[in-house]
Amino acid sequence: MPFKFLRAKFNGDPNIGLYGFATDDYCLLGLEPNKKILRQIKKILKTDIKFSTIAGTELSGIFVAGNKNGIILPKIIEKYELKNLKKMFDLNFEIIKSRQTALGNLILCNDKGCLISGKLRRFKKKISDVLDCEVEAGTIANLDIVGSAATSNNIGCLCHREATEEEMEKIEELLKVKVDVGTAGYGSPFIRSGIIVNSKGVVFSELSTGPEIGRFEEVFS
Repeated sequence: MPFKFLRAKFNGDPNIGLYGFATDDYCLLGLEPNKKILRQIKKILKTDIKFSTIAGTELSGIFVAGNKNGIILPKIIEKYELKNLKKMFDLNFEIIKSRQTALGNLILCNDKGCLISGKLRRFKKKISDVLDCEVEAGTIANLDIVGSAATSNNIGCLCHREATEEEMEKIEELLKVKVDVGTAGYGSPFIRSGIIVNSKGVVFSELSTGPEIGRFEEVFS
């Protein structure tokens, strides 16, 4: 099956990764884009798309992380949002009761493994149980915000351009994918904000350059 690409923005914002994430089984977005874009995203990612705000905001990509087995949620999620998510998904859920609520910025995962910020170290077992995969704490480019500094599908992981060889080797072993460095969105090293990806396709910021798109193809397909 050919890997597919889509350039997009949501309500005029090119930082599409702030609004959600995708796995091979589902895509969760905090807002509903116009019907044309929605049809295109479904065609590219070839998976169901569900919609839910988190903590009353559309920025689900900042607050949530997950894989095919489960979804990790912040303590600031509203009760009605959790109820709706449980209706939409037959998955494991875990609310992380930490002062650190931007979990999407602190968790990098796919279906095979998970890298978390050291700030979430004490929740390692809970996260492992929900995602049903190995979890380790670490950094990317010596930054704690590992979820912002990289993004992964089940094929590859694209990391902050200043990621070290040691960090990349750890991700390769943990997530069991090929790993490389790059940018997303006219040179931004914070990959997550410019990409929503699974193993079937990638939706990327309209600011992405030709060389960046070439790197997406090399890494994710």
